[in-house]
Amino acid sequence: MSLDAIYANVLNGQRVSRTEALELLQHGDLLKLGAVANSLRNRKTDPGVVTFIIDRNINYSNICTCKCTFCAFYRDEDSADAYWLDREAFREKIRQTVEVGGRQILLQGGLHPSKTIEDYELMLRQIKEDFPEVNIHAFGAPEIHHIASLSALSVRECLRRLIGAGLGSIPGGGAEILADRVRQRISPNKIRGRQWIDIMKEAHREGLRTTATMMFGAGESPEELVEHLDMLREAQDETGGFTAFIPWTYQPDHTELARTQGASLRKLTSYDYLRVLALCRIYLDNFDNLQVSWVTQGAKVAQVALRFGANDFGSLMLEENVVKSAGVSFRMSLEELVHTISSAGYVALERNVFYEPLRRHTV
Repeated sequence: MSLDAIYANVLNGQRVSRTEALELLQHGDLLKLGAVANSLRNRKTDPGVVTFIIDRNINYSNICTCKCTFCAFYRDEDSADAYWLDREAFREKIRQTVEVGGRQILLQGGLHPSKTIEDYELMLRQIKEDFPEVNIHAFGAPEIHHIASLSALSVRECLRRLIGAGLGSIPGGGAEILADRVRQRISPNKIRGRQWIDIMKEAHREGLRTTATMMFGAGESPEELVEHLDMLREAQDETGGFTAFIPWTYQPDHTELARTQGASLRKLTSYDYLRVLALCRIYLDNFDNLQVSWVTQGAKVAQVALRFGANDFGSLMLEENVVKSAGVSFRMSLEELVHTISSAGYVALERNVFYEPLRRHTV
């Protein structure tokens, strides 16, 4: 099928096949891809609005046994700069977030070798006691699997106990690329792709909403990138539990993967990012919301991305440590974020994690 025929079918509401997605990814014109993706975005969401959330990404620990080769953040338990946040540290970070209007915190840590379900329940309960109004968006699928395994629990039992302690939703971290050849190469100690999907579906069945992510540019093939999208689309068909999708590019600085395989990895450009972003909007026809990654791409590319299928600016990101550890440190104030959205021609609408609107912001 010709590219023009694929574009026409997409705009007529037909679902793209994996073969057609590969054709678009490898041979589609960038601007045409962007135009089609923007058209689909405008049908799915308010074309004049870009949403965002005020929250804080709290890395509660940097101790991790997974040791992914693309990560510059993890430490061994006996490292001099290894840590596990205490209650007072949480209280201060969340207080700062609430003071600027934040209604949610994102908790992400490593796979700690000795902390069990009781430690995580205590963490959640203390946060909810101190800040009952704050939603806790926490623990990606690899963390859930690890906590369950160390605690001799099923994933369902683990989720139910965490929900009982205050867990409100789950982020999509730890997905990277779901194709197992890639996972074996860049994160051999992490759960397999099908396990990631199964844990997310279990969370959806327990009433939790989650996001989904993709880190690309770490040596996956075009076929494996499309396989990742296909696994997400299939899961969303089944449960409808994903609220949003967030793709971003691998950041190589200070990572083992760059040191050992850097010569074989081409650092992706903004062109690559926009191309994949547009394909994500086209392929993931059952996802309403697609986030830009201004944390890795910067404000200017993020503005362009709003015409390539994205409708959400993600988080104000009062704190971010993992990407920063890999040498990228884009930051924005609330005023800068609102100005960035407004100057791109959109109304800036604050939301919560469930994409319920809260208030409009003006420059």
